[in-house]
Amino acid sequence: MGDLLGVAVLGAGHMGADHIRRLDRVVSGARVAAVADPEVERAKEAAAGLDGVTVHGDPVAALDAPGVSAVLVASPGPAHEEALLAAFHRGLPVLCEKPMVPDSTGALRVMEAEARLGRRLAQIGFMRRYDAEYRRLKALLDGGGLGRPLMLHCTHRNVSSLGHFTSAMLVNSSVSHEIDAARWLLGQELTAVTVLRPAPSAGAPEGLLDPQFVLFETDGGALVDVEVFVNCGFGYQVRCEAVCEKGSARIGDEHTMVVTTAGGAREEVAQDYLVRFADAYDREVRTWVDATRRGEVTGPSVWDGYAASVVAEAGVRALETGGRVAVDLAPRPDLYARFSR
Repeated sequence: MGDLLGVAVLGAGHMGADHIRRLDRVVSGARVAAVADPEVERAKEAAAGLDGVTVHGDPVAALDAPGVSAVLVASPGPAHEEALLAAFHRGLPVLCEKPMVPDSTGALRVMEAEARLGRRLAQIGFMRRYDAEYRRLKALLDGGGLGRPLMLHCTHRNVSSLGHFTSAMLVNSSVSHEIDAARWLLGQELTAVTVLRPAPSAGAPEGLLDPQFVLFETDGGALVDVEVFVNCGFGYQVRCEAVCEKGSARIGDEHTMVVTTAGGAREEVAQDYLVRFADAYDREVRTWVDATRRGEVTGPSVWDGYAASVVAEAGVRALETGGRVAVDLAPRPDLYARFSR
């Protein structure tokens, strides 16, 4: 096991447990060396059957566990800043799930801390950049054959929302993926946001403004719209259409199993993001492990995580005020290329 990258996984909930499984069974070159979760029994359950794993209630203690040489942060967003700063202090490379830090002030502190190091240590978990369809669309747009992108039309639907889900979370949790994907696909920063609110669906919990229609402006003159509907009731759907000067391209149309029986046919619809983006998560973690073993850091940067937090905050203000809100980014440190590939 000495040649394997020893990873401390912080957070053993839905996402963390899936990453533990992935590191153990799917991705080569790494092993789970430590698992931390405030609910220690949950951490023990997630680590059950793995050899050489230590279990902790304190995430910082997990970073100092024997054999740990990298960190995967899958805890709730408010815990990310402490984990990232602790990893930076120890010089440990990190893969941090989104949001990097939920509030822009904390995200700025993380960016400034990494910039002081003079080198990147963190990759942020915007996994859509690793999805095969998104990568094909990115390559097509970068190739220029369709001309300048004019608009992105995006759809983000969930079967149902969790009990703690708030109206603001439609923007700063769900749409945060579209925020990063739009910046990456277009190679442009988002400069302003407006949120429109149709009458809530009858399927939405009382008080939840669901669905919402989010409109972003970019510094390249493109427009990005996102329909976010987290209680659609029938499936998990993510789609994106790029409309350009010379043509358009659309991804996200389901190409899944169609079951035909007497009297009709039924097409399967994914019910969960871990199903729809399973390959993307595998490719993301595999790429991170391979790069880390080479001593490199690739993929979405702390700047990308910071930008997403600032845009999402502006989106929440737009939701609350009903007006157009400008995005105000801090100067970009020289450490970060404008758009991480």
